[in-house]
Amino acid sequence: MSTSSSPQKHVPNRDELTAVNDDGSRYIIHPADAKGRFTFWRRLTAYVLILLYAVLPWIEVGGYPALFLDTDAMRFHFLGMTFASQDLWLAFFLISGLGFGLFYVTALLGRIWCGWACPQTVFLEHVYRRVERWIEGDAVKRRRLDAAGWGFERIWKRGLKHAVFAFLSLALAHMFMAYFVSIPGLWSMMREAPAENWKVFVFVFAYAAVLYFNFAWFREQLCIVICPYGRLQSALIDEHSMVIGYDEKRGEPRGKAKTVGAGDCIDCNRCVQVCPTGIDIRQGLQMECIGCSACIDACDTVMDRLKRPRGLIRYDSMEGLEGRKTQYVRPRMVLYTVLLMVGAAVLLFSLQGLGDATITAWRAPGSSYFVDQDVVRNQFMVRVTNTRNEAGTYRLALESEQSDVTVRGVDQSFEIAGNGDLVRPVVVLVDKSGFQGPFSMTVRVLDEEGESLMERPLEFIGPSLNLLK
Repeated sequence: MSTSSSPQKHVPNRDELTAVNDDGSRYIIHPADAKGRFTFWRRLTAYVLILLYAVLPWIEVGGYPALFLDTDAMRFHFLGMTFASQDLWLAFFLISGLGFGLFYVTALLGRIWCGWACPQTVFLEHVYRRVERWIEGDAVKRRRLDAAGWGFERIWKRGLKHAVFAFLSLALAHMFMAYFVSIPGLWSMMREAPAENWKVFVFVFAYAAVLYFNFAWFREQLCIVICPYGRLQSALIDEHSMVIGYDEKRGEPRGKAKTVGAGDCIDCNRCVQVCPTGIDIRQGLQMECIGCSACIDACDTVMDRLKRPRGLIRYDSMEGLEGRKTQYVRPRMVLYTVLLMVGAAVLLFSLQGLGDATITAWRAPGSSYFVDQDVVRNQFMVRVTNTRNEAGTYRLALESEQSDVTVRGVDQSFEIAGNGDLVRPVVVLVDKSGFQGPFSMTVRVLDEEGESLMERPLEFIGPSLNLLK
């Protein structure tokens, strides 16, 4: 799609994409700066999130980074807790909980995630566009630079801007990789030749290229064209959800400040100028609105100058904008709350089941059972995983429904390094004369004090009783 660099006034239409001109070319949006209470708190929130993203790999908890996704060892460390590969089923609660939590917040507060916490908004609005404003100037100067030819000023400013963008994209890509290889591991790779870690090298630069393309050019198109969240908002919100809206009863009809009979809206278009997706909030709730509140601060600033009450554009429900009472407690929110509490309770119960060690068992390769001269023999392989960060001493115990069972491989204690595992063979023998058919067993892993940490069921099998006679 071609782009338009024309500085002419662009009037967004509710029925059309705001970033597309009438001829189908790309309209480059240069949002103006907004100042106000919401902008302050949104920027502060963004900087806290960026700081958190940057420092988590540096903070050690229990000998590992606060968040370390060690894919090589299939160990995942989170705030001192270590999860092994067999614990990945817990990711179901994490993913579904995050998704459902987002739906819950949307039903209550609208698209506050998009405008305040989404990584796309956080890095675009509070990092890349801040750099752009610092180098190229305010929105008017940027549009003027778009319209100018490729002279010296445009070349050096655009060149410097894109060089900084490329550096920021590489920095973000390296920070992301640190979550998987740790800071020391990343630093070690950076000092080696690219061929020594070529897979990581290719990934980092490919990821940086995607970040650069997105934040330097694609920008709001990700929210408008690709992200499905905006299209889901019609199903997630209702007339009592908090959204950013225009008080049409108070603002219409529009007119100049001294026009008799006109509403409070003076049609200054300041709300359009500061919008990062280029919409006119006065046309009603739209898919492109990311709930960033820039239009609220812009309109409040104008109202302050005119000595009129704030809130012509504000956070409110559709009912509130119509002058009716907003109901925060409603059937949808009650159902969502109950479901969230049930999910949280199940997750906490599942986490309590994670001990200092895990155990898995399977039948040893070969025949399912063996018949020797006087006994029926079953062979199993038992893997014990130490889920702690420090070494631990363990032993195995086996319980069965039959009393005349001989077990080999559970006598001695053994030590396993932190986050390590050990596979041990366990042999179960039953006299032919006492074998009465298959029976159940339980293998347990015990700590040094003899406390059971986890158990797994096993089944002893053998030939038909007729064949033993």
